[in-house]
Amino acid sequence: MPLKNRLENPKNTRKKGDTVSLKRVALLTAGGFAPCLSTAVGMLIERYTESDPNVEIIAYEHGYHGLLTGKYFVIDAEARAHAVRLQNYGGSPIGNSRVKLTNTADLVKRGLIKEGEDALQVAANRLVKDGVDVLHTIGGDDTNTTAADLAAYLETNNYHLTVVGLPKTIDNDVVPIRQSLGAYTAAENTALYASHIISESRVSPRMLIVHEVMGRNCGWLTAYSAKLYREWLDQQQFVPSVGLDRSHWEIHGVYVPEMKMDIKAEAKRLKEIMNRVGNVNIFLSEGAGVMDIVAEMEAAGQTVNRDAFGHVRLDEINPGQYFAKHFATDLQAEKVLVQKSGYFARSAPSNQQDLLLIKGMVDLAVQSAFAGKSGVIGHDEENHDVLSCIDFKRIKGGKPFDVTTPWFQTLLSEIGQI
Repeated sequence: MPLKNRLENPKNTRKKGDTVSLKRVALLTAGGFAPCLSTAVGMLIERYTESDPNVEIIAYEHGYHGLLTGKYFVIDAEARAHAVRLQNYGGSPIGNSRVKLTNTADLVKRGLIKEGEDALQVAANRLVKDGVDVLHTIGGDDTNTTAADLAAYLETNNYHLTVVGLPKTIDNDVVPIRQSLGAYTAAENTALYASHIISESRVSPRMLIVHEVMGRNCGWLTAYSAKLYREWLDQQQFVPSVGLDRSHWEIHGVYVPEMKMDIKAEAKRLKEIMNRVGNVNIFLSEGAGVMDIVAEMEAAGQTVNRDAFGHVRLDEINPGQYFAKHFATDLQAEKVLVQKSGYFARSAPSNQQDLLLIKGMVDLAVQSAFAGKSGVIGHDEENHDVLSCIDFKRIKGGKPFDVTTPWFQTLLSEIGQI
């Protein structure tokens, strides 16, 4: 049934800006996992139950996939009573997917819409049919701006949908938000992962370890996890006379997308370390040097696959292996170990820093929902870091990590990279 026909007797007659009792709220998580999704879902359930237990809460299963297919479940009394348990888990209890509503060809191929259908209209019709007053989207910039498009579409058809997003990304790269949910926890677990794999540094003479960290366009996670790892290192006690020397556990190179990498110069520097220490440990952002790798592959006639969002499939390019191969020869490494911490880090339960951050954002998200105010919740870097409901028009991804940040410059200086 066309949207205009559905709205002849709309279930939702609120006007933008009205402050009234809500009947039905929907939750949706999308994109890759981050260590905040389960906690955010649980805290939203708790906050609504405290504010107005009569508000019905539903969750679309697997994000926009469930919205298009009409798959959702109702948060029942048991879930409300035990929502706090969700803080003990990573992942998302309601499920994620990578679905881009404007990529019609991909949606048709996956059977999410029919040929000739408009995904935006299909999703909007579903929200109207389900009588949703407020949609909470927990995801990155694509997730939240898509939700904004849905709200705008419905507004033009006299159905006011309040959309309140929470910023999820371990890359910490959403403009203008100071700190994205899940990034602190991901960095902590990335550092933990490193403390385990770097113990392999003595498994062979002239050992090269490449720790590949998630971060397509932004190096914050790589940089901050390296910082946390070195803080952990500062707390350890070593016994150099028996070979337990800090130099074997040290980070010898940190590479992020925002820095130009001179492979030949770095290889020369790292070889000197290899000759002196006997091993080399590298933290490498998966996006570092990717464009150079893609150019090399395409020049060789190789196909570079991309996902529904047009992003290069990094798992197929394997940046860690690429740089390990280039460095191994120059460093005369006898053994090379490439390890990826991404899935370990992004699926962890929220740490204390994130719990506090999520709690503050969820409180404002629910307040905004009752006030009928749409936007993405975050500390606004363009407004003195005030926690705000930020207009969707100001939200975008790709915020670069500032490599001139003092703590990062200090780190690079201490490991001899600058």
